[in-house]
Amino acid sequence: MKETPLSKQQKKARIRERYKGVDPDILEVIPARKKADFYDDTARRVAVYVRVSTDDPRQTSSYELQKNYYEDMVRRHENWTLTEIYADEGISGTSLRHRDAFNRMIQDCKAGKIDMIITKSVSRFARNIVDCISITRELGALKPAVGVFFETEHLFTLKDDAEMGLSFQATFAQEESHVKSNIMNASIEMRFSHGIVLTPVLLGYDHDENGELVVNEEEAKTVRLIFFMYLYGYTCQQIADTLTALECETKKGNTTWTPASILQQLRNERHCGDVLTRKTYTPSYLNHKTKKNTGDRTQYRWRNHHEAIISMDDFIAVQHLIENAKYGNKGILPELQVIHDGALKGFVSVNPRWAGFRDTDYVAASGSVYGDGECSLPELRPVEANSGDFDLRGFEIARSQFFDSIEKTSVTFSMKSVKFSKTCIRKLENTQYVEMLVHPAEHLVAIRGTTKENRNAIHWARSGKKGECEPRIITGSAFLRTIYTLFGWETEYRYRVQGVRRHRNTESVILFDMRETEVFLPREILTDVSGDRNNNLPDNSVKPVAPSTRSSITAYPSAWAHGFGSSYYSHSQARELSTIDIEGAWQITEKAQPFAGQGLNVTPPDKLIQGIRSIIEEKKLGRKTDGAC
Repeated sequence: MKETPLSKQQKKARIRERYKGVDPDILEVIPARKKADFYDDTARRVAVYVRVSTDDPRQTSSYELQKNYYEDMVRRHENWTLTEIYADEGISGTSLRHRDAFNRMIQDCKAGKIDMIITKSVSRFARNIVDCISITRELGALKPAVGVFFETEHLFTLKDDAEMGLSFQATFAQEESHVKSNIMNASIEMRFSHGIVLTPVLLGYDHDENGELVVNEEEAKTVRLIFFMYLYGYTCQQIADTLTALECETKKGNTTWTPASILQQLRNERHCGDVLTRKTYTPSYLNHKTKKNTGDRTQYRWRNHHEAIISMDDFIAVQHLIENAKYGNKGILPELQVIHDGALKGFVSVNPRWAGFRDTDYVAASGSVYGDGECSLPELRPVEANSGDFDLRGFEIARSQFFDSIEKTSVTFSMKSVKFSKTCIRKLENTQYVEMLVHPAEHLVAIRGTTKENRNAIHWARSGKKGECEPRIITGSAFLRTIYTLFGWETEYRYRVQGVRRHRNTESVILFDMRETEVFLPREILTDVSGDRNNNLPDNSVKPVAPSTRSSITAYPSAWAHGFGSSYYSHSQARELSTIDIEGAWQITEKAQPFAGQGLNVTPPDKLIQGIRSIIEEKKLGRKTDGAC
């Protein structure tokens, strides 16, 4: 039989009846185990954590006072046993790195050796809110749970209401470190900007009573030996082995040298009398990881700050050699070479195996061949249609870049390599070696044939199956960064440039106008993850063109959008051709001459070997004398 539904009043009456309570005679209450509290006098194995921010001897008193205080605290509780006092000295609390005592204490907790940790304050335990909360939670989840008591804040982490207060206190502690970090950075900046430099201990120097660097002559001999040997061609490993065999001491008194310690001495500008500040910086005050300063922070360099041990020219030469060694290249210091006369006047020969030259060096070398007021390129003469000729004013020569053809005379640059088209190789009569020349002011590149014996020769082609030369990829890590800087290119993109050959008699040269470039953009740069247009393009002059299914998209300068090419008459005097005057001097094979303005007066090899032998003999004699004493 179907039951009659209860009315609303009946439902309410049943609920009230249910909540009237239960007869205590039939209900047994089993109380929960009392939660741990710091003030309970139950038996506990207690650990104390102490941290002082610096290892200054004056902080020792602070540590001893804390140690005595907590020993007395534990002693006052009869059921407590002091496991250990864990102490970190001279360690920041914003990171767990290098906090050996702290990390060992946490491991002992996990091993069941500790029941409770006592520390002075949240800031002593951790100045990083993430570390503080995560570690206390991890300790509270152990079986049995380990609580942390922060005395100043009167917080015990095993209490239910502790985490909110702990979060606030940890946030304050972290922000305090942040403020201190900003104040310290501002203080360092003010010191540097007012000429107050930091000069840590360095091999070859001592500090006088005013904190200034003064030469330590005995250590200076070791420094000179390091620089002379490297300039003469020895590797860092060979130098380290030599110094170890001679028992030369480092600044810390060690007699074992490593290649890294040798490189550290070779890289330090203070050996030549200068001081460069802020070589590294710390991006985050939380992890204290240092990073090499590559323009991210302001730097200051003081010239002739103190007496030099090594000449400035020798120091610069060593830096060039070190930079070049990254690309596996060794040898004597090369010179920049520039063409003084002829059609290629002002062009500088590119050394494909040397990374020491900078864009400013190329500019100086090119400018050295021009007199005051002399232009690098001749002025374009106005061209008009002759009587009876077709008047082609208003007509344009379409840019070859707009036509997809495998017959293009082109070269493609990336930060790692250079590759010329097969047409380029054919137009230089299938020669396998070429010389690359650059005119920095006019953004022009010239390619001409050369022999394998040329020290600047580039092997751009190899023999093919049918006797014709095939293009090969040219590895250019040593010089391409400088090329990109010269032309103002973005390092993450590839660039393609169309060239034109000029030929006379049996001599040919290919010229490239580096301002007329196509840019290959990765497809993902044009749209973001939502499919919207991405405005983060290389610069405002570059715009995408027609859609493509390829992984990269070709982009042209926006100025090209106003026409198909250049005027018929102005094209006949294109920039890359205006350097070649058929009616005038040709001299396309004019040899490049050393640039005299480089100004490096490096110690010659004969004096280097003389200095090396002299210092080694002195070191050996000094070692025998010390042994006799």
